[in-house]
Amino acid sequence: MTVPFYHVDAFTAEVFSGNPAGVCLLDEWLQDELLQAVAAENNLPETAFLVRRASHYELRWFSPALEIDLCGHATIASGHVIFNRTGGDSERLEFMSKSGSLSVERQGDLLFLDFPSRKPEKCTVPDGLDAMFDISPEDVLVSRDLLVVFDDEDTVRNLDPDLNAIAKLEGFGMIVTAPGKNSDFVSRFFAPGAGIAEDAVTGSAHCTLVPYWAERLGKKNLHAFQLSKRGGELFCVDNGTRVSIGGRAVTYLSGMITI
Repeated sequence: MTVPFYHVDAFTAEVFSGNPAGVCLLDEWLQDELLQAVAAENNLPETAFLVRRASHYELRWFSPALEIDLCGHATIASGHVIFNRTGGDSERLEFMSKSGSLSVERQGDLLFLDFPSRKPEKCTVPDGLDAMFDISPEDVLVSRDLLVVFDDEDTVRNLDPDLNAIAKLEGFGMIVTAPGKNSDFVSRFFAPGAGIAEDAVTGSAHCTLVPYWAERLGKKNLHAFQLSKRGGELFCVDNGTRVSIGGRAVTYLSGMITI
């Protein structure tokens, strides 16, 4: 069998930047083991698999190592493919996922995710955290991911964390963040336990970053950069129990997977 496949760079308007994602359009669901094998073969941070239904798409995400409960950049990539490659004429797409109902809305050249808010809570600082960074953070909180807050953008940019130590922590991944020089905030994201040493641009991390910075800065509309090597730009809105996460996307490759 053959499966239509797209490689999309998300949260960027230029190829070779942003976060790459695979998008596979299925007629019906394949066995989980096969989906995982395809994601591992693609070796992209995440591969999205979609099955079209009457009024929505069913959507699942796999890293090279495991299935993910929520992924922003691969959802932006999926919306980009449907809007631009399959003749979709709606300005809003609905998805059903393991994290419930999600959507992507097209507003000019931006695509906006409607995702659940994951407000972080205060937590006990994990043992050895300071040693992972060689610098003490300003604050430590937790939602799905550990949120580690530093004082300034340069600290976040220059961090060289101990990935082996991070992989041993509870939870999916670690977000590091600080106020931005030319944005409201900046961040980086590490999930070595899920096979992702450092993610290029992490939409799901902004489900936690947006409510944190909205409360701290006293504003709902936020502009953000993720300071990975590839980099990415995000336009965010805090909507209470939901967050809106916007960005651009560009197709790098399209073809067919033969299984």
